[in-house]
Amino acid sequence: MLHSTMTPSQKRARLREALRGPQIVRMPGAFNPLSARLIERHGFEGVYISGAVLAADLGLPDIGLTTLSEVAGRAGQIARMTELPALVDADTGFGEPMNVARTVQILEDAGLAGLHIEDQVNPKRCGHLDGKDVVDQTTAAQRIAAAVSGRRDPDFLIMARTDIRGVAGLPAAQDRARALVDAGADAIFPEAMASLEEFAAIRAAVDVPILANMTEFGKSELFTVSQLADVGVDLVIYPVSLLRTAMGAADRALATLTESGSLRGEVAQMQTRADLYDLLDYGGYASFDENVFTFDLANNVSV
Repeated sequence: MLHSTMTPSQKRARLREALRGPQIVRMPGAFNPLSARLIERHGFEGVYISGAVLAADLGLPDIGLTTLSEVAGRAGQIARMTELPALVDADTGFGEPMNVARTVQILEDAGLAGLHIEDQVNPKRCGHLDGKDVVDQTTAAQRIAAAVSGRRDPDFLIMARTDIRGVAGLPAAQDRARALVDAGADAIFPEAMASLEEFAAIRAAVDVPILANMTEFGKSELFTVSQLADVGVDLVIYPVSLLRTAMGAADRALATLTESGSLRGEVAQMQTRADLYDLLDYGGYASFDENVFTFDLANNVSV
């Protein structure tokens, strides 16, 4: 009922423990608080909150238009509705090094388990688009060092994302990853890797956890969890998958409604009222206040 029972510090410790374990940590991307609960229900180890999804939720492209307050507000809403640790995309940190330190503290206060800061120049763009550029190594390291200096909870995960692979090649990505670890990064997110061998090369370059981004329609093949685990990947995200699935279904339903004047034929594909109410934990609220839950779903033809 209401928010999660675990505190943010407990969730952060849970993520750290999971990353030390033998199994790869799987984090589908939540596009709202309810989808985070669905991710939890299906037994995943964490929730990812994508900057692209947060921007799309506002009807904006993923080019650095969202603000820290918008990201912190929505990410906090998602994080507090699940027992799972939530990792959030903090773009380039929302400003200069002092702003990056503040970003860490704001997202700590919002209840996140960790964030990642990238090394793109502003305005940034989706990591799987062409034409992006990265800052120099000193600036990238300064961002991570500032994030570490702003951290108050030692379990809050500070991950460094590097987009340099698509700009200067794999050896540059290995060098950048090492520099970011030296600056204090707890984990590395090498964006737009082209093969399993490239993930293995990043694994060989650093001794901290590494992340694989399995986004559809991108530059990376959609490898399986076991394939990624075999080359030493510790964490895998599916950032926009649920949003794409939901929007695809919504688009098809609207087309059906336009063509036939009814959604009767789509009902079998919808989440039932009973399942929605179970996900929302109506029963928990009923046990708290018997006046909240006063109807009988058994007599509802739409269950």
